[in-house]
Amino acid sequence: MSSSDPADLTGRVRSAVGAVVDPELRRPLSELDMIADVRAADGEIVVAVSLTIVGCPASDRIEREVAAAAAAVADRPVRVELGVMTPAQRAALTERLRAGRPRGIPFTADSLTRVIAVTSGKGGVGKSTVTANLAVALAARGLTVGLVDADVHGFSIPGILGLVDAEGRMPHPTRIDDLIVPPVAHGVKTISIGMFLREGEERSPVAWRGPMLHRTLQQFLTDVWFGDLDVLLIDMPPGTGDVAISLGQLLPHAEVLVVTTPQAAAAEVAVRSGLVARQTGQRVIGVIENMAPLRLPDGTVLDLFGSGGGQAAASALSQGDGDEVPLVASVPLSPALRTGGDTGSPVTLSAPADPAAAEILRLADTLARRPRGLAGRSLRVGVSTQVASES
Repeated sequence: MSSSDPADLTGRVRSAVGAVVDPELRRPLSELDMIADVRAADGEIVVAVSLTIVGCPASDRIEREVAAAAAAVADRPVRVELGVMTPAQRAALTERLRAGRPRGIPFTADSLTRVIAVTSGKGGVGKSTVTANLAVALAARGLTVGLVDADVHGFSIPGILGLVDAEGRMPHPTRIDDLIVPPVAHGVKTISIGMFLREGEERSPVAWRGPMLHRTLQQFLTDVWFGDLDVLLIDMPPGTGDVAISLGQLLPHAEVLVVTTPQAAAAEVAVRSGLVARQTGQRVIGVIENMAPLRLPDGTVLDLFGSGGGQAAASALSQGDGDEVPLVASVPLSPALRTGGDTGSPVTLSAPADPAAAEILRLADTLARRPRGLAGRSLRVGVSTQVASES
């Protein structure tokens, strides 16, 4: 394509490169004010791009895609110049990304984001595996999903989602001043303490006490830029300790899913985690029974952990003054579910026909169809002076 008018040519190039999407912030470069200049000089088109930070991990991809977009509409060679935003430009960008809201937890009672904490009484019941697969399934249904790995001592979400390489390394989130951009896996924006450990410490224990755990959870909710989310899932540590209490203080309006196995001992402890959540003001919306009996090809049933624990937990949580708590899913034992967690290929994507995947997908359909209720949320409806006076 040719044009004798340099202004017309640079305008078309600017429009084309401005439409390139930043792979981390997931917004067009023009919206982020990253296109510093487009000019015609010495028989070529020069596109100047201002990256958010020095050493931006997406710089190669941005440079490549900007060059391709410019070449598609230019009639001459294209050269891309990479620079870095000034502190003032970065401050303006973070202000724009926060949509003018002051720094703080955006997931308030008035937020349109549905916050769901997934908890359990005991470890080893598959809570993180279920949470990760549920997040991926919701994202596959077109929802914008964030996932906070709040299990600081036993973080496993990055590995389940395939964010860990063969050496155990995880991607480090990009920091733009005090704003943290989370990595994305299978359409899910994910944050975990494992992403902040120094190289070589990925397999070291995180031995922190209550105040540090509280500050970490608060920073995840305050400084991590998830953008506008439909659903925020929080993978809680097992039990009723510091993180459970902190989350109740920080997000008292959150909904809670309780995970247990069919084993009676596990179900009894799972009920306690639901009761603690309820005491902080959160609402238990369901129980998920994991490792439920599996029907084998010959028709026999493998009930390795017994049966009935999920319904028993739901019934116990429905007693008293609490709302009715249903058994929302019974996920059978599944080698594919376990394998997917080990390889970073969630079963809801890699083997959707697997019985465990099908049950999690069914739960995702239920949650996707059920929007967050209006209870406790301001409707921002006012009464006009005229109507008030007429009444």
